[in-house]
Amino acid sequence: MKLGIVGMPNVGKSTLFNAITNAGALSANFPFATIEPNIGVVAVPDERLDVLTKMYNPAKVTPATIEFLDIAGLVKGASKGEGLGNKFLANIREVDAIVHVVRCFVDDNIIHVDGSVDPLRDIETINLELIFSDIEMLERRIDKTAKMMKGDKKYAAEYDLLNNLKTHLEAGKPARTFECTEEESDIIKTIALLTLKPVIYAANMSEDDFTKGLDSNTFYQGVKNTASQEGAEVLPICAELEAQIVEMDPEEKSMFLSELGLEQSGLDRLIKTCYKLLGLISYLTAGAPEVRAWTITKGTKAPQAAGKIHTDFERGFIRAEVVSYDDLISCGSMAAAKEKGLVRSEGKEYVMQDGDVVLFRFNV
Repeated sequence: MKLGIVGMPNVGKSTLFNAITNAGALSANFPFATIEPNIGVVAVPDERLDVLTKMYNPAKVTPATIEFLDIAGLVKGASKGEGLGNKFLANIREVDAIVHVVRCFVDDNIIHVDGSVDPLRDIETINLELIFSDIEMLERRIDKTAKMMKGDKKYAAEYDLLNNLKTHLEAGKPARTFECTEEESDIIKTIALLTLKPVIYAANMSEDDFTKGLDSNTFYQGVKNTASQEGAEVLPICAELEAQIVEMDPEEKSMFLSELGLEQSGLDRLIKTCYKLLGLISYLTAGAPEVRAWTITKGTKAPQAAGKIHTDFERGFIRAEVVSYDDLISCGSMAAAKEKGLVRSEGKEYVMQDGDVVLFRFNV
């Protein structure tokens, strides 16, 4: 999974990226400190792996991972090549979802390219640039469909659909809020529109506001309302606090979070939100050689899940031996779970569940 961290210059984008990936990206108080996207790969926190590691004592433990791209700060006119707009748009096309960092704090020492702090204006600026880029792409598809329609009237419905979507975009609305049937949605997905990508608004707050309570921050409340109208997620976060947390050892981190009244770090909450937004779950494989988490889309069937490990597993799939993580842990071992009849033999139509511990049987 690849997530792009975007935002206007100087909103705390690179500070947040550094904190969650500990990758040391350049963070500076001037626009375009980030030119090429910095990339960081982060392990998905999963306590189940720790428990299975104690049970199996494996040679290797491999968590699921997420790749974060810290993409250049965007300014008005990016869709026409202003600032580093073309690079920004090219990089954002590669990601599965967008983490849009918006500044929800005032600090006279940190400049804002538009002269004042206004997260809703910043959101609109970036959304419009993505919309302008999408309209350009959509117009090319409409022209192509119009030519095909001359020879075959079956393209008339598609032509109407695309024009309706163009009208929606021209009203300043992202493609993800366009209402359509499942069949129409499949057509739209073939165009790779930027505003079709799922979005999480990371509301970057001051340490003071973040610890005192979210209700008092009117910037955050505004972002929350915008997110609900768009069908996006919103995550309150303090990039400066995250930068402190990442330097701590596990025990110190746990105490620090507890003092703040938090159960999880911003990174853990961000990953959880990303999984929810993208409809992802994890299944687990466990044995002496390796304990590992595998990320799949909710609704994936057993053969396709096996294919995540190796294409041969999917091609020669015979069955999946499955036990739920909770059942395995309560029994204490796979052998005990089998004795109690909790290990199931599932076929090609089995839909994988989060936390399934699986052994795939295959033959090629």
